[in-house]
Amino acid sequence: MVNLDNVEQRINSYIEEHSSDLVELCSKLIQFNSENPPGDSVPINKFIETFLKEVNVEMEWHKAGDNMWNLTSSIGSKKGKKLIFCGHTDVVPAGDRNKWEFDPFSGEVKDGWILGRGASDMKGGLAGLVFTTYVLSRLDIELDGELILAIVPDEETGGELGVPWLLNNNLISADGCIIAEPSSPLNPTIGQKGSCWFQLHVYGTQAHGSLAPLAGDNAILHAMKAIEKINKVWDVNVSIPLEAQRLIDVSKEYMKENERSQFIDILEKISVNIGTIHGGTKSNVVPDQCTIEVDCRIPFGITHQDVLNFVKKELNHMEIDYDIEPFGFKSNANYTSPENPVCEAVMDSIGKVTNQPAYGVMQWASSDARHFRTHHIPVLQYGPAYLPSIHNFNEKVKVEDVIRCAKVYAMTALNYLKK
Repeated sequence: MVNLDNVEQRINSYIEEHSSDLVELCSKLIQFNSENPPGDSVPINKFIETFLKEVNVEMEWHKAGDNMWNLTSSIGSKKGKKLIFCGHTDVVPAGDRNKWEFDPFSGEVKDGWILGRGASDMKGGLAGLVFTTYVLSRLDIELDGELILAIVPDEETGGELGVPWLLNNNLISADGCIIAEPSSPLNPTIGQKGSCWFQLHVYGTQAHGSLAPLAGDNAILHAMKAIEKINKVWDVNVSIPLEAQRLIDVSKEYMKENERSQFIDILEKISVNIGTIHGGTKSNVVPDQCTIEVDCRIPFGITHQDVLNFVKKELNHMEIDYDIEPFGFKSNANYTSPENPVCEAVMDSIGKVTNQPAYGVMQWASSDARHFRTHHIPVLQYGPAYLPSIHNFNEKVKVEDVIRCAKVYAMTALNYLKK
């Protein structure tokens, strides 16, 4: 009979002794400019495929759209439970390069940090998943179940060409899933708020700018007033269901302990961000159109349709010409029970690696986790991150965090899939 403790020690020792290879893998992944939009997963996928071929792990390519390819692989026994390792290759745009202190696609390793766009979200975690798969194959570790690696190209835009595409086409299924999204070292995210993204198109009437405001009907001015109405979603009182309140209460305590008390209200409120405004054609023309993009995140107790209905009701009082077009992320709040076996396996693995207790918390954003839960696959998120740098300039991740997460992924696969 195989001694599980010995196998764990063997895996941990290998990861520790070859940690420089893991760091190099993460660095090279960052060097691929996989900004989405526009989105092109082919170059980084080819690199990952070549890396895993060294240990005879074969990848399957699944085309979901132009330059949008999903990669899947499988190791272990098909007779036991199934566990998915999921990570996305796309990153948000780097933005103004002059605001970076370093090349966002350098992957530079400096003073214990790995630098670059996607370091925390989520090429550090992706590197951990890929390297763990590599190590388990390299060491010929016998898994009692099947470990499925799913690498997707389309998460950052809330698109449908990644996880939902694989699930809807029955290309992956499992008893549990880990997504390597950024998290705190001891606190995987087991629940996410919902999301409601929409474009508000406001219409007016063109006229010569020299005659304004006596001529024409300024769409931008109407849009400015509409923004005031949209911002009122923050003041909506939401009744949180009792079954979700426990998770929220635990998450509030976590935020207090981690100096995030100023953000506690976000867990029970509808957040609202006016992300972009585009309107008019020229300074001397009264604008006949203006488009606003809005991002709302939704707590338990309310749906994305409820949010849209509230906004429409507020705008209808204004008697403006408008229409609303949902896009991107669309979901309701969702979570996985902390008592679920995959959650318990991850918490136990974190405890083994760090010698500290771990517990799950609520995430105030949204992710691919919602798609797995829609398909009745229990899921949680755990990954290396320097949280202040996510979607920000000068993104980075600690080397030690990437190594720690790789160990946790390996321990989880070994223990969750055991008979």
